Amino acid sequence: MPQKKKQSRKAVAPALAFNHAMIYVRELAPALHFYADLLGFKVIEVYPQAYARLQSAPGQGTLALHIIEPGKTMPPGDGIRLYFETRDLEKVCKNLEAAGTAIKQPPKIMPWGWKHAYLDDPDGHEVSLYWAGRKRMQKTVMR
Repeated sequence: MPQKKKQSRKAVAPALAFNHAMIYVRELAPALHFYADLLGFKVIEVYPQAYARLQSAPGQGTLALHIIEPGKTMPPGDGIRLYFETRDLEKVCKNLEAAGTAIKQPPKIMPWGWKHAYLDDPDGHEVSLYWAGRKRMQKTVMR
């Protein structure tokens, strides 16, 4: 009797859509002020003393701000940086500075050709504001 050949199955990656990033915060009010008032995210909903959900004004991306549980410490944020793209990078940075936000690195062209500025949110999460334009979806060319 002839033996059947085993069929090789290739793993098929699921078609996932990115939903949101959860950002743990110590207090909701300073985080809401930073992300909604200063960065322009639209507030979708707020559950006082617990949670808020915001949407990027020009897109579909969302953020969830979640207060850490009482008695727990803030999870370490090492290795995490949030990126937000804006065509008006210099103007956004000037407005943030005028509102009291420290810019750790003012806007400058990076070796990969994108213009970046770096700062921290009120809970110390690293934030990069940048403009890549058409280069965003192109292969990186280091200078």
